[in-house]
Amino acid sequence: MLLPEGEYRYEIRRGAELIAIEEESRFAQRIRGTRHPATSSDSLEVEADLDEANLITRLVMRYKRGPFVRDATYEADGDFLRGNVSAMAGRNVLTTKLGRYREVDADLVIFRALTIAHIRARGQSQWTGRVAIIDPNTLVGATYKQSCRQMAGNPLAWIYEQRMGDREEIEIDETGVIIRRRDNRGFETVLISRRDSATSG
Repeated sequence: MLLPEGEYRYEIRRGAELIAIEEESRFAQRIRGTRHPATSSDSLEVEADLDEANLITRLVMRYKRGPFVRDATYEADGDFLRGNVSAMAGRNVLTTKLGRYREVDADLVIFRALTIAHIRARGQSQWTGRVAIIDPNTLVGATYKQSCRQMAGNPLAWIYEQRMGDREEIEIDETGVIIRRRDNRGFETVLISRRDSATSG
């Protein structure tokens, strides 16, 4: 198993300001997570199923802002991620191409950790590839080229570049869990609590 089973809670801050809380879990072949802004009742909810290779096979998302709710369901089908997005009375059928390594990012921290875990499992210190990205506001998927590389001399520190000009510095622990993430816009994500499956319940 690439990432340990357990529950994780993160704070997202910009300077001293608390922006949002993320609560995530990995049990068996399923990932669940939510993100709640600190100053509103809005939310992003994500649930993903993984196959034996720890690749995402199915993704269910819900975005809520006030009375407005948007839902999406995606399933991996060959070289594509196929799904539909529902909002109000409308429903759109969408198809997004998967990259060579079939990485999917639904915007929560645990998805970034899963991608880095795949890179480490392949024995790579740097990687460039296409990732199917699900926008957290529209829930619409698109494919972008991204890159990641290990910082010199430190196997637990990584640089992740999402798009041109977007850069993150990521610290992981020995098990692959992200403990800190900083981006070039001034946002910092920090692991504030963790409960492994051996101690859960």
